[in-house]
Amino acid sequence: MIPRILRTVAAGAIGLGLLLAPVGLGMSSWPAPGVSLPTIVLGPASVRAAVPDLTLVTEARYVVQPERARVHIVVDIVATNHRRDTTTRRFYYENANLAVLPGTTRFTIASDDASPAVRVRSKTTAYTVLAITFGKRLYSGQSLALRLQFDLPDPGGAPTRTVRIGPSLVTFPAWAFASDSTPGSSVTVVFPSGYSIRVEPDDLPPPVTAATGAVVFRTGALSKPLEFFAYFTADRPAALVESTVEATVEGSPVTLTLRRWEEDLAWQDRTEELFRSGLPVLGDSIGLPFPLDEPLVVEESASRTTGGYAGLFDPKTRTIQVAYDAGSFVGLHEAAHAWFNGRLLADRWSNEAFASYYATAAAEALGLSVAAPALGEEAEAARIPLNAWGAVGSESSEVEDYGYAASLELASEIGERAGPGVLRAVWTAAASGEAAYQPVDPSRPRERSGSGPPDWRGLLDLLEERTGVTFADLWSTWVVRPGEAGLLDERRSTRATYDAVTRAAGDWELSPLIRSAMSAWQFDQASELLDQASTVLDELPALEADARAAGVEPPGTVREAFEGAAGPGAALTELRAERAAIREIAGAEAIGAQPPGVLARVGLFGETPGVELAGARAAFESGDLTAAAGRAQVARTTWSEAPEIGRKRLIVGLLGVGVVGGTTAFVLVTILRRRRHEAVSAGAYGTLEDESPQAVETGDTPT
Repeated sequence: MIPRILRTVAAGAIGLGLLLAPVGLGMSSWPAPGVSLPTIVLGPASVRAAVPDLTLVTEARYVVQPERARVHIVVDIVATNHRRDTTTRRFYYENANLAVLPGTTRFTIASDDASPAVRVRSKTTAYTVLAITFGKRLYSGQSLALRLQFDLPDPGGAPTRTVRIGPSLVTFPAWAFASDSTPGSSVTVVFPSGYSIRVEPDDLPPPVTAATGAVVFRTGALSKPLEFFAYFTADRPAALVESTVEATVEGSPVTLTLRRWEEDLAWQDRTEELFRSGLPVLGDSIGLPFPLDEPLVVEESASRTTGGYAGLFDPKTRTIQVAYDAGSFVGLHEAAHAWFNGRLLADRWSNEAFASYYATAAAEALGLSVAAPALGEEAEAARIPLNAWGAVGSESSEVEDYGYAASLELASEIGERAGPGVLRAVWTAAASGEAAYQPVDPSRPRERSGSGPPDWRGLLDLLEERTGVTFADLWSTWVVRPGEAGLLDERRSTRATYDAVTRAAGDWELSPLIRSAMSAWQFDQASELLDQASTVLDELPALEADARAAGVEPPGTVREAFEGAAGPGAALTELRAERAAIREIAGAEAIGAQPPGVLARVGLFGETPGVELAGARAAFESGDLTAAAGRAQVARTTWSEAPEIGRKRLIVGLLGVGVVGGTTAFVLVTILRRRRHEAVSAGAYGTLEDESPQAVETGDTPT
């Protein structure tokens, strides 16, 4: 949306009033030598007499006639001669010069008491001077009633012209006419029914509606008629003439529906040419296909109907309203809103910023001279953070002017830093819903944000992540409100940690949990997750060293958890569980590596701790830490408890000697020999050379 720049017409340029030519004749002769004729001049302040001797009081009636493309003006004049005759001279007036509005035509004048005449004496762009002949002598103390009539026609031409008189739109200025320092003149303006009317300045009394439906404005008697000025703008609904044209954007056809006022074919010609040539340039610059799959409607309007804006875009109806007198920049700006309208970017300022940015670029590419919003002293006086810029229609005109100018300035600085190619990549990412933070490996699928169009935070992240350039200083200068400045500080420190952890991770990707927290500006959560990730990376060498010492290969589940949706907390839990499992395996292996004594051999008879240990290794390398630890514990317990179990077995065996005698001894010897044979064959438990089976065979009790 672009605010309308209201027309201003200086009162001094149009309040010229009345110019009266000096006429003074004696009744019998010209004045004696050395006696000057009286000079009476009413007009511009620099040449007016302090007190006029000839006064004019007028009633000016402006009648709007849209069907004839004109305002008909009737000025009823009462001219009065205030001079006093002397004994030697009699003063009278025969003519006067009257300044009226520029561009007026068809002058006539009449009187019931004389035969006056009127002609154009001179013309300028600011006024037309009429020479009025009274048709009789106006003597001292006499008055003459005159009726002057003329037309103010619509001249056609530039859409920004001051005077437009038509069925859909009426704009024109109104003056009062009088002699200087003469109160009492008045102005009446009559509109036909159906118009919505605005007057600037708005100090006229409210209008009344006549029995015919006409709307009538009356000033009443003016104390200073030559200071009166009013500018009327009126519009009324009219049947719109619709036509369809085609444009091409990014190689694809785009249908445009143009709707104009019946009397304004010129608007259609200008708008059709602007949009047909401008849309392709915008599409190429932005780097995105035309986003609308239905016709784009461009409709002529008056700024009053758009809340004082020269252009408005409604994404719901795909309708652009362009004021009848809007320039090329407005049209291109609104055309760019087909992309930047709340669906690509979330905040008002960013949409207005880049609509203006690309409109300016398109105008330059098309060789058009446009008046883009610019910062000046008046705009700077209304400075606000752009995040505080309210919705359309909610701000003062001063704030609106600043918002448009400042947002364009910001977009220009962003474009200069990023470059056009990178900006296109940013818009592509935003249009596809990509999150700002992505995996380092470009071959991985692109992650989506899931949070809608990027707001000021997401846009900053997208810009910095896609360009590698810093833009946060621009956000501090132009965008953030005081209460949001701390967020930029938090972001700065958290991003530094994020970058450091990313580098430390090498070819490991950070968890999407971290990227999601960063994108959401949840910096407390992101910092906690980054701390966990850093701890994992710090403890990872110890895990690898433990695994090498135990002769096992880590299963890769730490990296899987680290990179996955479970996050670094799960990876840290996994890492420490793996180290615990390795300790179980290493502990079992250390006990099993010790040479067993006789009692251990007896206790191990029928047991397979070596098989359990091998199973623990296999389970660990497959990622089943529970099974790995459990089987390692079984092996460790079997080896560590074997001597005690062997002792109990021997005691039980010896207690049975008295019952079974030599049979028991024979069985024990057989057990020991078989166990020794198995142990030696397996190579797991050393030799039995240091043991004495003879003690068992003779019946001695071993200790």
